[in-house]
Amino acid sequence: MEVFDAIETRRAVKHFDPEHRLSDEELNKLMSAAILSPTAFNIQNWRFVLVQDPELRKQIRAASLGQAQVTDASLLVIVCADLKAWGKDTARYWRNAPEEVRGFMVPAIQQYYDNNEAVQRDEGIRSCGMAAQTLMLAAKAMGYDSCPMDGFDFDAVGKLINLPEDHAVVMFVVIGKATQPARERGGQLPLDEVVITDRF
Repeated sequence: MEVFDAIETRRAVKHFDPEHRLSDEELNKLMSAAILSPTAFNIQNWRFVLVQDPELRKQIRAASLGQAQVTDASLLVIVCADLKAWGKDTARYWRNAPEEVRGFMVPAIQQYYDNNEAVQRDEGIRSCGMAAQTLMLAAKAMGYDSCPMDGFDFDAVGKLINLPEDHAVVMFVVIGKATQPARERGGQLPLDEVVITDRF
């Protein structure tokens, strides 16, 4: 599928075939695409929790306003941010770069994030948002539908997945085989209302 086709046809689908499963090969292809998503300083601060235990899925559904797609979709991905990824063996993020690049970037990571919790969190949210979009477009290109989700109890879900203290749950992405098409788009705003040249 062409990129623009995937963008135009990707919709938030709510109804999935609960019997359908992704193959290991499909899952690997999907997640391999997700980790190509951009992150500041290449710190790769997204973490993807693939929830496959049916009982855990039921518990997460209960913490998600009972939304059926949590249990019915082929794949439930809880997209989390490692808020302290910037300080964890940072040299590995630039291990393949030329020495002069590595020598600049590794210390710059420390200087940028250290003692700046707002930036740590903001970067985590941004990174996870981009990764979620990559997941959804990759899924569409593979013939699957998806739905981004934030209608759940973040704290309860964090407890259910044993979320580390230095991580944050950002959103869900559910992926699978749709049983009903998405509704018509509610109405896109015109370009001249949302695209501003130079200044507001």
